[in-house]
Amino acid sequence: MSPTSHEQPTAPAVSPTPPRSPELPSTMRAATRRRYGQPDQMAVETMPRPEPQPGEVLLRVGAAGIDRAILHLLTGEPLLARPAFGLVRPRQPILGQQVAGEVVAVGPGPNPYVVGQRVFGMGEATFAEYARAKPAQLAATPDGLSDADASTLGDSGITAWIAVVTHGQVQAGQRVLILGGSGAVGSYAVQLAVHRGAHVTAVCSAAKLDLVCDLGAHEAADYRTSTLADLAGPFEVIIDIGGNRPLAQLRSVLTPQGTLVIVGGEHGGRVFGGLHRNLIADVTNRFTRQRLGWMFAKTTTADLTELARLVSTGALRVPIDRRVGLAGVGEGLAAMQRGTLRGHVVVCPAQDRA
Repeated sequence: MSPTSHEQPTAPAVSPTPPRSPELPSTMRAATRRRYGQPDQMAVETMPRPEPQPGEVLLRVGAAGIDRAILHLLTGEPLLARPAFGLVRPRQPILGQQVAGEVVAVGPGPNPYVVGQRVFGMGEATFAEYARAKPAQLAATPDGLSDADASTLGDSGITAWIAVVTHGQVQAGQRVLILGGSGAVGSYAVQLAVHRGAHVTAVCSAAKLDLVCDLGAHEAADYRTSTLADLAGPFEVIIDIGGNRPLAQLRSVLTPQGTLVIVGGEHGGRVFGGLHRNLIADVTNRFTRQRLGWMFAKTTTADLTELARLVSTGALRVPIDRRVGLAGVGEGLAAMQRGTLRGHVVVCPAQDRA
């Protein structure tokens, strides 16, 4: 009888510990607000550092761009969006979504990024020293592209890209009107339309006419002193960024088969915040040859990569109005609220420690 075989028991499989940078602190500094209100309610607090969840990465934030949506998260308006923000007080005390920085930890599960890699795009609560992000909303940062520049692309750049390229389908030779051409989204929209060969008219405040012309606009007009009828229309494409002009006025300077892209909405009251105009556009679109629509931005790795390529090659430039530390977030938001910015505000957490 052959001897009985005695096999050693197999040890249970153990998932490897997700890689991370050594010596990550347990806390971090962050710009916060605990209730809805105005920019002067922003404060800097010490908070627990987040941990990346499965399929996420943790970034050491190099820079975080301020975008227009942050003002709505700050004030909690329009009230129609409160179920998503938090009905009585903000669910998330830390603001910020655009981001650029270095991967310092990777959550469990497959992940295209590794510790030490520079990335940019969209994250969660990015006005802080560390922030979580999902790989599907990130892209690798090209060599030579600074975190400050890259941090403006995740929402502001992507919104302009979708408005001009995806929805507007701007083509060479078209006449394009961009209302709000000097802000975070508008400064990219002007450049993208020019890059695609369009003849661009940009509308902004008088103090920023030189800026939009420097960005490539062929004509510029002060929104306070010029009516739409004064402009060199009709236009094949109108991109209305954060405006509040009645739909009938916009259609009056649009060609019979032209395209209107409404990007967000402002000044429409506390409840709807201008979104009622978007709904009117949806209904009217069914009864006209004009293409009338509005949009939400969806950030993808492919679009981020293309935007980064355009910036890296000099086809687009990033006009930065100011860089602030975490303590300056309130100041930056107030400037955006006043409409005095010439381009972007970038939050650099390390600046407070310099």
